[in-house]
Amino acid sequence: MIDTTKNHSNNHSVLVVDDNPHSRESLCDAASIIGYQAVSCGSGREALDLLAKQSFDVVVTDLQMPGMDGLELVRQVRAQHEKTQLVMVTAHASIHTAVEAMRFGALDYLEKPVQLEPLEAAIRRAIESTTRGDRATAIPPGGTSDSVVMIGDSPAMRTLRQRIALVAPTDETVLVTGESGTGKELVARSIHLASRRCREAMISLNCPVLSAHLMESELFGHERGAFTSADHARVGRFELADKGTILLDEITEIDLPLQAKLLRVLQERRFEKVGSSTTIEADVRVLATSNRDLLAEVTANRFRQDLYYRLNVVPIELPPLRNRTEDIPLLVDHFLGAAVQRVGREMLTVADSAMDVLQSHTWPGNVRELENIVTRAALLTIGHDLTADQIRPWLLEGNQEAISLQPSGNVSVVGMRLEEVERQLIEQTLEHYEGHREKTAAALGISVRTLSNKLRSYGLAPRARTFAHV
Repeated sequence: MIDTTKNHSNNHSVLVVDDNPHSRESLCDAASIIGYQAVSCGSGREALDLLAKQSFDVVVTDLQMPGMDGLELVRQVRAQHEKTQLVMVTAHASIHTAVEAMRFGALDYLEKPVQLEPLEAAIRRAIESTTRGDRATAIPPGGTSDSVVMIGDSPAMRTLRQRIALVAPTDETVLVTGESGTGKELVARSIHLASRRCREAMISLNCPVLSAHLMESELFGHERGAFTSADHARVGRFELADKGTILLDEITEIDLPLQAKLLRVLQERRFEKVGSSTTIEADVRVLATSNRDLLAEVTANRFRQDLYYRLNVVPIELPPLRNRTEDIPLLVDHFLGAAVQRVGREMLTVADSAMDVLQSHTWPGNVRELENIVTRAALLTIGHDLTADQIRPWLLEGNQEAISLQPSGNVSVVGMRLEEVERQLIEQTLEHYEGHREKTAAALGISVRTLSNKLRSYGLAPRARTFAHV
């Protein structure tokens, strides 16, 4: 297997902000070694000036800085640069500062001196969040339900809003299911913001991007010396979310042994850090998402049945976009308005024929795919009218790529299991694009996260570009 980390990363940029020259240079060098385009500066004000001139995927900022500290920088970056993700670095780690940083929009926090492996993991998570188009994973304190916009007036959307209104005021566990791109995280944020916990933090953990080794530490924290690279104690996500909400995104990616520990937390609201015998209590509401059929996962012995029933107290299933096509005109209007404002052009008129094409498409990537197409239209359309002829080739691109990758000769898929056909198509597409996961996902019409989930289920290592055949 071949490591493609650098090839995969070198199109992404990282801004390091630290007033300590030695620390700043070390972090910048580390980000460069990992394979990112790294730039550094010595203050929050310099960082904002740089961000005004060029975009960065991730800002890695120190907490303690003269003038504008890291928390204020996080607030301002989150307000002014919505697509940029933030990682906090501090030599003065505490639950308070960690919660404050994540409350105001930081995706993660690291303790000084920062080790290469945790830095790489934090930046990778941030890059994947940026690629998916996610907003910040933490809800600012004092937020209201108006902060989340849910577009659509179809019967399915009206039912969804009613379900959210009923469940949000309670402390019950909610399981949100649906295909990738349907807006599961958006629904989770809506539930949190309409709850009595809305002034506390909502802490999110994207389960697919973590190894089993790191997952337990991320969930529950660890003590110094708990394992080889544990140079410092770490606060886990459950402890960070105390009095607030924790979102376990794509929960089926948690390994079976850790599922047993998670079940105990859901039952007792108690846990121990890795390497500690001290029991910690956490008043946390749990929300979970999954794009898989959890009952099928239980049947296949990949997910604990008792954990499934503990999570599935209140199920909310999101409909795919193809089942609510009457919402597409409203969604197009919303996404187009936001896109033209971002790119600084006049509003486009969508021809009836173009809307017909959009409403007849099957949308395998759901709402996220629609937003991407509309954004592309705002960037590439010449003139004031968006026509069917302009839209149609973009919708066919993924299918044409996939068709061109079919095996030559008289190879037949008749009699093959659907899962095996899908696997062969994914494998061929990945090899065609030389392991580039973003291009592969785009060609297949799915999100990078969905692709990564499927590759992981096939046994492909996170950094590998080809399959190991035995």
